[in-house]
Amino acid sequence: MPLPDPNAPYPIRLPDGSAHKGTVMLCTVIENPNFQVGAYTYASDFAPPSNWGRHLAPYLFPFSQEKLIIGKFCQIAHGARFITASANHATDGLSCYPFPIFSAETRTGFQPDTRDTVIGNDVWIGAGAMILPGAQIGDGAIIGAGAVVRGRVPPYGIAIGNPATVTRYRFDRPTIDRLLELAWWDWPITSLEQAETALRQGDIARLETFAP
Repeated sequence: MPLPDPNAPYPIRLPDGSAHKGTVMLCTVIENPNFQVGAYTYASDFAPPSNWGRHLAPYLFPFSQEKLIIGKFCQIAHGARFITASANHATDGLSCYPFPIFSAETRTGFQPDTRDTVIGNDVWIGAGAMILPGAQIGDGAIIGAGAVVRGRVPPYGIAIGNPATVTRYRFDRPTIDRLLELAWWDWPITSLEQAETALRQGDIARLETFAP
């Protein structure tokens, strides 16, 4: 089956042929240099914003010192938000009040937290999930609806709740290791198109036959 065009902002067509504006290929609409997105990663929202980068990561500014890095083939549902490091206040003093930001002389360079937030490949982020500063989410993970994620979610872990806890894994350890070694999201398009049925059916033995 042919893959969608990763350079088409609106990859889904409605029955009348018009573009479904509620789903976008993120790499085509993000202009913030600190927001890095891999090919085929899409986001959906029932109220499509005019600025998807600001909508998904409202505290990530072009002048921020951190980055939000999202891999390939990720799926981001309605209401998900990334609260990046620029949102954090200093906590090492007697007050958390951000006094320096109110003066042009002291504001420049003031950012108590500069941790990057990194999302792997083939990650499904459910509706209303909140990803906190510095989170590291591994390849193939699932973040449940409404989950609040901090820290690390291992590859192929399923994390739910507040704070998000890994309740189980999508596959057993040997299968996870095989999938991470295959790294199918980095394959050429022709190999992926041939492997699409194996990916959908969970046939890892067949998937391995298409590895370039």
